[in-house]
Amino acid sequence: MAIAATISLPLTSPTRQSLTLRSFTSLRFFSSSSVQPSFLGLRTVALRNPNFRVSATSMSIEALEKESQISFLDRKESGFLHFVKYHGLGNDFILVDNRDSTKPKVTPEQAVKLCDRNFGIGADGVIFAMPGINGTDYTMRIFNSDGSEPEMCGNGVRCFAGFIAELENLHGKQSFTVHTGAGLIVPEIQDDGKVKVDMGEPILKALDVPTKLPPNKDQSVVKSELNVDGISWNVTCVSMGNPHCVTFGTKEGQVDELNLADIGPKFEHHAMFPARTNTEFVQVISRSHLKMRVWERGAGATLACGTGACAVVVAAVLEGHAGRSCTVDLPGGPLDIEWKEEDNHVYMTGPAEIVFYGSVPL
Repeated sequence: MAIAATISLPLTSPTRQSLTLRSFTSLRFFSSSSVQPSFLGLRTVALRNPNFRVSATSMSIEALEKESQISFLDRKESGFLHFVKYHGLGNDFILVDNRDSTKPKVTPEQAVKLCDRNFGIGADGVIFAMPGINGTDYTMRIFNSDGSEPEMCGNGVRCFAGFIAELENLHGKQSFTVHTGAGLIVPEIQDDGKVKVDMGEPILKALDVPTKLPPNKDQSVVKSELNVDGISWNVTCVSMGNPHCVTFGTKEGQVDELNLADIGPKFEHHAMFPARTNTEFVQVISRSHLKMRVWERGAGATLACGTGACAVVVAAVLEGHAGRSCTVDLPGGPLDIEWKEEDNHVYMTGPAEIVFYGSVPL
């Protein structure tokens, strides 16, 4: 799959106005097909400076033209994939308008290439906005950067909500229902632009997480010992529709000092997790303030994980470290998480921001 990107950066986010640079066909980065079966030819590049355009062929400077993103999102050229790249605290995704079909517009193999940060667009995953089923407004599916398909993604669903608002030209406080592999999710766009998501009830039964660790509290695994590569960790297992293994550090600074690239895969592929697992390493700052780093199943170390932050607060409550409402600091920024006692649902609030608009030939 050859990749030739057309890119348009927003001046502010969220906005439906964009400034673009016209064709730069001379800017191309080639790789040998024997090494990487793709190339990146930049047809359009955009600058954040609203006053100038620089041509790579002549280095002339021209005034930029405004272009409506409504027209961009409505483009239907065959053979091209039009997308919007979003991020939620640095956890970034390629959003695709797939509302006209229940079949994803790209394959898992193509998603791997699109997510490649050197030879593709670069992202932690590709998210498809699809027709709703079972009475829901929309369906969300995701392909991770390794081509696997997770049940759900917390940061991804916030980006999904922002994308739907763009597609439907929605303004102000809005909510809708989304069918996911983890069940019904209800995101609500707030007046300040952040997205609050009802993530549903946490799943604590060991067999349903799933984990093979023996239950030690009712049918749950709470502060249980797990041996990873000869080192014992105390872990609590939670599912937010996808599996999480949460461990709390006891030494100050331990979270920052961890070599995630080394330890993360050992948790993810541990025999105690038959569906693999996401893993959160947590430092308790106070009863309402937690700090975490995450190794995501299928994506590796990321700057943020919404379902992970939810699982962390649930685990912190179960282990007695924190109350039910916490700010969770991730490498990409904070999320506000609340596990409500009244309905047993977990609520996540955080940002979803546009990075750029683009097109690639498939």
